[in-house]
Amino acid sequence: MGLFNKHSEIIREASLFRRNCAQVFDLLGYRSFAFIYDSPQDSAAIMRSLTNKRILLGVTGGIAAYKSAELTRMLVKAGAEVRVAMTPSAIEFITPLTMQALSGQRVHLDLLDADAEAGMGHIELARWADLIVVAPATADFIARMTHGQADDLLTTVVLASTAPIAIAPAMNQAMWADDITQNNLEALQNRSINVWGPASGKQACGDVGPGRMIEPQEIADRCIGVFNTTRLTGLKILITGGPTQEAIDPVRFISNYSSGKMAFALAAEAAEAGAQVTLVSGPVHLTTPDRVSRIDVKSAEQMLDAVMDHVAGTDIFIGVAAVADYRPVAPEEQKIKKTKNTMTLPLVKNPDIISRVATLSSAPVVIGFAAETENIEANAKEKLQSKGLDLVFANLAAETFNSNDASVIALSRQSQQTLGPGSKRSIARLMLDLIAEHFEKKTIPTEA
Repeated sequence: MGLFNKHSEIIREASLFRRNCAQVFDLLGYRSFAFIYDSPQDSAAIMRSLTNKRILLGVTGGIAAYKSAELTRMLVKAGAEVRVAMTPSAIEFITPLTMQALSGQRVHLDLLDADAEAGMGHIELARWADLIVVAPATADFIARMTHGQADDLLTTVVLASTAPIAIAPAMNQAMWADDITQNNLEALQNRSINVWGPASGKQACGDVGPGRMIEPQEIADRCIGVFNTTRLTGLKILITGGPTQEAIDPVRFISNYSSGKMAFALAAEAAEAGAQVTLVSGPVHLTTPDRVSRIDVKSAEQMLDAVMDHVAGTDIFIGVAAVADYRPVAPEEQKIKKTKNTMTLPLVKNPDIISRVATLSSAPVVIGFAAETENIEANAKEKLQSKGLDLVFANLAAETFNSNDASVIALSRQSQQTLGPGSKRSIARLMLDLIAEHFEKKTIPTEA
């Protein structure tokens, strides 16, 4: 109880501190940020719309730096992974600890950080970002950026990055109007740098005019506009892939030829489309796609357990895995010796993972796969009906297993069409278009 009371006291003191700061900034003519953590509602437009996007937020030394805290919270709330780089003057206005607490990541401060630079940290950071946003961007930073200076961490990262870059200028109205500043901005825009703002209004110095940093909400909305959102953006997708291995004894198992390539292609394309993807994979020799959470299993029972542990809150379940239909009743503890001419191996049916998911009380949209050797359409239709699936993709197992290409038949209760032939990545994109269409039909009410 003592620890809880101390924690509550710290929260109360922090809340009071935020409100006192808000009063000061309100007097300076800035919108209050007293409720950064507990504002009653955020714009629905940005909720989860930046899922899987990596945004580097650069903060420079201006009074508007306090708005960067609210911007960080908004970007994280929208699903982005946010890292913050601050110039030496920025930390005079807002502490790195605040930005670390809001972003959940260590704040980057020094170009010559011995620990970070052991792994070329500034280059790694430049490569990591999908988008770099400098907010606020002071007149000094804009001038240094224009002339390609790399005299601190932030300017170095900007110079080394190939990601889209946006700046949100914040300065006195006279500094904004100066010809040098305008020439610098024109040069940056000619290099495809996005200039967001500024807004016009009362400034901290008492002047009135252009130079105020635009509001965090507008910056967050513009960040969304940089990326091509899709119908999968922000959705939670759970995928199974690869074969399972059912132990006979410590050195032998029952399995199949599935390579997992189709599941990994779907996971990669879904993550690229902005979905939050979890991939439960049997034993395969494939690299985990970028921004995909991977769970490795061996047996069907392990795969079932992993799926049931992660299915809550899932929007779409895609059962691609070639799960072994049967497993040995009792695997031997020691290696079976070759002492007889014949051998009987009792088998028991494995759990039907996709049926378990389809029969959940709050089941997601459920997509199945049918790898057949004959009667493809008939077998796929039977699977669609008997397992209660929303959509099934069927193909010839011998042509697909361990191949980089695929051709599938997509069947639902209303339609049927052929996808491919083509690479598994290209077919995965077509599959996800159909899956998104079925998700929308099932979850979005149609107007009467």
